[in-house]
Amino acid sequence: MAVKTSKADKKIAYDKKLCQLLDEYSQILVVAADNVGSNQLQNIRKGLRGDSVVLMGKNTMMKRSIRLHSEQTGNNAFLNLIPLLVGNVGLIFTRGDLKEVSEEVAKYKVGAPARVGLIAPIDVIVPPGNTGLDPSQTSFFQVLNIPTKINKGTVEIITPVELIKKGEKVGSSEAALLAKLGIRPFSYGLVVLTVYDNGSVFSPEVLDLTEEDLIEKFATGVSMVTSLSLAISYPTLAAAPHMFINAYKNVLAVAVATEYSFPQADKVKEYLKDPSKFAVAAAPVSVSYADVGDAPVKEEPKKEEPEEESDDDMGLGLFD
Repeated sequence: MAVKTSKADKKIAYDKKLCQLLDEYSQILVVAADNVGSNQLQNIRKGLRGDSVVLMGKNTMMKRSIRLHSEQTGNNAFLNLIPLLVGNVGLIFTRGDLKEVSEEVAKYKVGAPARVGLIAPIDVIVPPGNTGLDPSQTSFFQVLNIPTKINKGTVEIITPVELIKKGEKVGSSEAALLAKLGIRPFSYGLVVLTVYDNGSVFSPEVLDLTEEDLIEKFATGVSMVTSLSLAISYPTLAAAPHMFINAYKNVLAVAVATEYSFPQADKVKEYLKDPSKFAVAAAPVSVSYADVGDAPVKEEPKKEEPEEESDDDMGLGLFD
């Protein structure tokens, strides 16, 4: 007969496992597990098996284990996890690429019906069309103010209707209607809330940033530093080229306005005295027909044909 494990032994085993995972893994995804069933969670574990481990548990137990392990190891970075353990959450320890693991977790979403009392995560819109319900079912539609008509002995919805708005509770009438129409509007799965990486905590949106996004943000930051440095006349590496150019312009303006000169200003002064020296005459462009193609054929001038001599020119009439 198998010996039943006591609650104390289970807590000790859980604490040991959590501390071992904290030592072995440096990357952790904090995920929300609302409305996720055991079978669905088991499939996620199978899909992540190899380089990731999913650990669920009570928040108080996880917080206590993390706090004690941080004191024992002297690693205060683990304490950054404690404020994140709020609500129905779990931890995914991974050695793989964080973006790829997040995408893999997002694949395991299961459609779910609208149950009474649930908070709608999205807007629920009932599309127009034939419902397949007999005319005796029109009371559901009348209660929810959904325009319908009877077509070929069945109820047909005329226009699309926003049945439930995001954030609203699902009522009994809405749940019954969606069940009759066979609509499963919601889908649930593990949702990544926060990313922990070697003591740093950041939003999962950071994982979606591309190299082009990083370059654009870096260029924007450099531009802001340059503008601030120029405004307060504080030299920085980003503003140094602009400061040198502005200084050169100021010195050049002084040289042009006075007799003071330096090699770089001599050419500017010479140009201001006689701009014609720097004018470049445009050379006539000769076009070769051999380069362009066949030379155009010159049209020969038309020779005027001599008019035929008439009888009048000979001084003879028709009847002479």
